[in-house]
Amino acid sequence: MSSDQDHLKETDTEARFEFKKEESSAFETEAGLTEETVRVISEDKDEPDWMLERRLRALEQFQQMPMPTDWPGQPDLSEIDIENIVPYIRPDIETRGGAESWEDLPEEIQDTFDKLGIPEAEKNALSGVGAQYESEIVYQNMQEQWEEKGVIFCDMDEAVREHEEIVKEHFMTKCVPPSDNKFAALHGAVWSGGSFVYVPEDVTVEMPIQAYFRMNSEGMGQFEHTLIVAEENSEVHYIEGCSAPQYATHNLHSGGVEVFVGEDAHVQYSTVQNWSKNTYNLNTKRAIVEADGTMEWVSGSMGSKATMLYPSTVLKGPGATDNHITIAFAGEGQNIDTGAKVYHNAPDTKSTIESKSISKDGGRTNYRGLVHISDGAEDSSTSVECDALMFDNESTSDTMPYMEIQENKVDVAHEATVGKIGDEDVFYLQSRGLDDDDAKQMIVAGFIEPITEELPIEYAVELNRLIELEMEGSLG
Repeated sequence: MSSDQDHLKETDTEARFEFKKEESSAFETEAGLTEETVRVISEDKDEPDWMLERRLRALEQFQQMPMPTDWPGQPDLSEIDIENIVPYIRPDIETRGGAESWEDLPEEIQDTFDKLGIPEAEKNALSGVGAQYESEIVYQNMQEQWEEKGVIFCDMDEAVREHEEIVKEHFMTKCVPPSDNKFAALHGAVWSGGSFVYVPEDVTVEMPIQAYFRMNSEGMGQFEHTLIVAEENSEVHYIEGCSAPQYATHNLHSGGVEVFVGEDAHVQYSTVQNWSKNTYNLNTKRAIVEADGTMEWVSGSMGSKATMLYPSTVLKGPGATDNHITIAFAGEGQNIDTGAKVYHNAPDTKSTIESKSISKDGGRTNYRGLVHISDGAEDSSTSVECDALMFDNESTSDTMPYMEIQENKVDVAHEATVGKIGDEDVFYLQSRGLDDDDAKQMIVAGFIEPITEELPIEYAVELNRLIELEMEGSLG
């Protein structure tokens, strides 16, 4: 084992995420959102006119839309002040679009991603890796064996320049238009960074592709955009990690994800998000799946002050399949509102939603979901399962499923369970030699196992470590 790996394993999990670097940037906009801000971002990126026009249309829609405030039990968003958020910070690196090697990055950025384990992950288990720091991708690499097969993995700024026709066709047009919601419109106006993945027909990318997004500066917004296009009979697994240190003021994360799954293609999108407790995490993610295609969402969300995250899938072609697996963890002062939306728009489509949540110290978790089965989508089936685990009487967990069934010949199932950690279960494990804390951690590890078994081993281990960290000081 290398000395870097030894250091990584010996590093305390909390230290790996809570550290912060001295703020350093080559360029940043003023706080707030105006037409001038949008034009400055586009000009700094040297974008084509069509992208600037889309940004300005999104800005106009953002300004016309009210804040979402009328959803029952939704997180309080009143402390979000766009006028105090810096929407664009370009880090201080010499190469626009990312360095060619880790050694070319400034020392403080290298150190950030070294502590997060990104270089070792690239060496050991990934087909490609991208790293975003503040508003820009600072490093991106794809193994040659996949490039030779026509697979494209690059940052979105490069994609706009080098793969303009594909991006122009798919970027916030059919999947996530800015009109979808206020934060999608905000994202469309000031997006920066993110990943572009294109997998040609009949190509299977056998090892995962990873991107990691890090916010370091106080009071900023991060608005990366991920666009994945998987052609007919292709397969790819994309993994996303996110984190930010703790600051005194609020940060905002409002990313956008668009996935296009071709006929008989298979895409898995996995994410482990560990934002700081002063971050509002408000993403818009959606996939469109053609006939016999399969989309899988696997996500773990924790750490933020408030999260509203509902990945959605449109099952467009007959035989299309969608699977959602999510876990949310809420501690003191946190409101984690997650779920899924699935639209069955063709016959013989299938979907499953499995949601698990944990709350402690007065934290709140909520499953908010929608399943829509259109008229004519006969022989479709859906199954929704929501399980919540609470540590104390102050914590809360809610389930808000919504079903719109417009076709009679379908199979629909929903079940939900809510409970506290049982004293009998803890006592049994204590009788086998575990102390109280270890017994409860083992129960939680078993509770989330359906999620962790869907992740690559290094991410499954990290998710368990993060949850153990969240549980510290609350047991006994």
